[in-house]
Amino acid sequence: MSINILFLTITFKKREISLEEAVQQEMVERLYEEHKDRQFSLYRIM
Repeated sequence: MSINILFLTITFKKREISLEEAVQQEMVERLYEEHKDRQFSLYRIM
């Protein structure tokens, strides 16, 4: 009879984003909100 034990270590590291990535992400979120608002306004008209 044999017992095999596997030890596994998982580490999480917070990813630091650059200024350019932060600006890009903010622009994407703003455009997403604008499109969502536009879709909602068109849906209300119908």
